[in-house]
Amino acid sequence: MRLAVVAVGRLKDGPERELCQRYAGRIGEIGRSLGFSGPDLVELPESRARREDDRKREEADLIAVRAPAGLLIVLDERGTSLPSPDFAARLGRERDAGNPAASFVIGGADGLDASLRDRAAIRLSFGALTIPHQIVRVLVLEQIYRALTILSGHPYHRG
Repeated sequence: MRLAVVAVGRLKDGPERELCQRYAGRIGEIGRSLGFSGPDLVELPESRARREDDRKREEADLIAVRAPAGLLIVLDERGTSLPSPDFAARLGRERDAGNPAASFVIGGADGLDASLRDRAAIRLSFGALTIPHQIVRVLVLEQIYRALTILSGHPYHRG
């Protein structure tokens, strides 16, 4: 199963980018033995449309083109909070079912278009707090890594 993190906006050089790269490397190392590849880190430009709805629609169109076909997981504050072992189990079931890819989508500053949220198999929330998009990327990659360590029986997760 190919893993991708598709995010609107560019992550600047700095500690957040370094952490993303660190977790991406860890995912790549452990993922191969578990039937996962990637993660692809896809950065999309923010829309410059004047109206919020137009910006979200334009960004959703870009996401639809760049996210690999397969499991669509959107990060949404109105989504569901999953315990890490449940999240890991879901990824494992999707892989075992032959799903070719899992795309983790992080919207722009205005959030995600409703059409994209409605298409998602999982609407995932890290809680009701507002979290900067740069930090969300790190959290997504860390949770993917955690899920893979759970699937492998590695002691990283101590739930």
